[in-house]
Amino acid sequence: MEVSMQNFVFNATTEMNFGRGQIEKLPKILGRYGRNVLMVYGMGSIKRNGIYDKVMSLLDDFNVYELDGVTPNPRIDKVREGVMICRNYHIDVVLAVGGGSTIDCSKAIAGAYYYDGDAWDIVMDNSRITDVLPIVAVLTAAATGSEMNKNAVISNPERHEKIGTSSLKFIPRAAICDPEYTYGVSKFQTAAGTADIMSHVFENYFKSEKGTYIQDRFGEGIIEACLKYCPRAMEDPCDYDARANLMWASSMALNGLIGCGKGSQSWSCHPIEHELSAFYDITHGAGLAIVTPKWMRHILNEKTARRFKKYTRNVFHVQDTGDDYEMAEIGIDKTEQFFKDIGLPSTLSELGIDDSKIQVMAHNAVIHGRLDNAYVPLDDMDVEKILRACL
Repeated sequence: MEVSMQNFVFNATTEMNFGRGQIEKLPKILGRYGRNVLMVYGMGSIKRNGIYDKVMSLLDDFNVYELDGVTPNPRIDKVREGVMICRNYHIDVVLAVGGGSTIDCSKAIAGAYYYDGDAWDIVMDNSRITDVLPIVAVLTAAATGSEMNKNAVISNPERHEKIGTSSLKFIPRAAICDPEYTYGVSKFQTAAGTADIMSHVFENYFKSEKGTYIQDRFGEGIIEACLKYCPRAMEDPCDYDARANLMWASSMALNGLIGCGKGSQSWSCHPIEHELSAFYDITHGAGLAIVTPKWMRHILNEKTARRFKKYTRNVFHVQDTGDDYEMAEIGIDKTEQFFKDIGLPSTLSELGIDDSKIQVMAHNAVIHGRLDNAYVPLDDMDVEKILRACL
């Protein structure tokens, strides 16, 4: 039975500096917290595109220590390395220059700094997060929304685990969001990031609560922006309007705005995809593009069909046929086709993934993701069926 949950607390405390030239504000922002800065970044793209040089030129008056080499699906060993740097050099503020992986890694570093045990402990149990170093982000990719939220996802390759943790103290104090900094993002990563943005909306949109008209309309608008601007950004990587809209969609999709009043039901597709990434280290958005349509079809029933019909009508502007199931199928088909059209894989076999680990991945997804509390509750067998449909 649907219930109304319009009773919530909304936190969106990040100072968002959005647009061209906002990087000039970085010294003033960092100066609020101290002079010792840990700059965290990825595999070197910021050095190739000039962002690194720009940041360093602005920080002449700071003591900047660097942690590079953060990979997609950021790993716990890199978090541990960052914590040691912070302790050795009495870091005042963590500066994440990159996309979601870099920001997530920075959050875990900032939280583990104050924890006496192993950094993995705060990933597995966020109640161990007591205090967090200030975090500032310079965003270079639109996808995770980590620049404006409390979440971090960290991988432990030794345990084949990819786990999400969160704390309100993880919310970055400020973010520099210049759409021009995403011009160098490849077509594939632009598409994968868009799939991630859309999935963040889906995870909140497909829930049981009624009375959340505003949140749903916000979510539908974000998805429409993705449908419109992702192809434009892929066709012309330097289309400022396209990059700006995708960047803002990323922030708005997961800063809590569209989840307000949506209750405590667990997400569905993210826990399933996290297992794929944990075992096969695939691109998160690509995995979501495969899993999402299969999950949609698996949960389609008399109750959910009405919700899918609303999605089809409001997002794709399909005239209502009067048949809930028919409308639902149209929306699911259009979602799947969009992912194909932007060049994302539609099967796991395209990524070289077979059925050998499906049982263990299904079990872990149910346990780690608390899928018994999802929009449509899922058990091991349900997730196995979804994953086999993805093959």
